[in-house]
Amino acid sequence: MGETLVECVPNFSEGRNKDVIDAITGSITSIEGVSLLDVDMGPDFNRTVVTMVGGPEAVLEAAIKSTGVALELIDMSKHSGEHARMGAIDVVPFIPLSNSSMIECIDLSERYAKAVSENYGIPVYLYAKSARNESRVKLPDIRKGEYEGLKEKLSDPDWAPDYGPSEFLPRSGATATGARQILIAYNVNLSTDDKSLANIIAGKIRTSGVIKRDDQGNKLVDSNGIAIRKPGRF
Repeated sequence: MGETLVECVPNFSEGRNKDVIDAITGSITSIEGVSLLDVDMGPDFNRTVVTMVGGPEAVLEAAIKSTGVALELIDMSKHSGEHARMGAIDVVPFIPLSNSSMIECIDLSERYAKAVSENYGIPVYLYAKSARNESRVKLPDIRKGEYEGLKEKLSDPDWAPDYGPSEFLPRSGATATGARQILIAYNVNLSTDDKSLANIIAGKIRTSGVIKRDDQGNKLVDSNGIAIRKPGRF
């Protein structure tokens, strides 16, 4: 068998201060056995997406260490940006690559959540394949209300975090982590301010697709009352 590899793609709520991102990525590259593949800083989103690959234990260590650095340097109470977000370390997905499984990545996400909630005292939600109930499978459902609505969300027992305190921490916010398959994302610039046009394009392309509707425009639902979706091309 070949080398066991997993991918981790943490999203940090900082896309304008290169010194902060350099400190975060420096903590990742300091871990032996981890390769930093990409650092995508977005000033409009004020968000940076980092891609790292390595052995499971090394990647887990790098994810935990970079979280600690980010919590020291990012203050969510001063954050603004165009991308939906709820925390300084917004989301930390683990993805199986060679000789690794989804079950192993679920375990990594749970160990990450336990470690950062205990070490840094932050609330952490499990999503995607790691979710413990249906309402938390989709990241947008967890992130609904974003940072500004997080205080109210954490006060709702139905939205108690899977790890860490049900407490609003203005500086750090909350974090989501989970295991998922490889995700392909790209940005397209449109010469319009009409967001609905972007939503139409996204609905035709994204895996999640669009909600099916009848001739009167009403949503179609299944026997459980869940909206029926028409998958996008990919």
